[in-house]
Amino acid sequence: MHVLVVDDSTFVRERASKLIRDQGHDVTEAANGHEAVARYSDNPPDLVLLDITMPEMDGLETLNALREIDPTATVAMVSALGQQQVIMEALDAGACDFVIKPITVEKLTQLLTRGE
Repeated sequence: MHVLVVDDSTFVRERASKLIRDQGHDVTEAANGHEAVARYSDNPPDLVLLDITMPEMDGLETLNALREIDPTATVAMVSALGQQQVIMEALDAGACDFVIKPITVEKLTQLLTRGE
């Protein structure tokens, strides 16, 4: 499985990428929404882990851009925020799941298993 990890925090991005690689999957990273759209266009992944709070182009804007490229894109939103309204907006916009940071090995395993 190929996963695109999108987060403006280098630490969070690298930690999630390591957990995914440790489970035997390929990872591409993006530091913001613009990079995510470009990387998705170049090499569409099987799953996108997308931070919701980012500068320039937030996660909801990025999700909408990815869904324009590929209406079937599998995107799980990731955020430190647990706000019900944000969760509902992301799910209404086409996200398949919503993960609260920190990302645990268990939650990541669930997402990767479901995506296979």
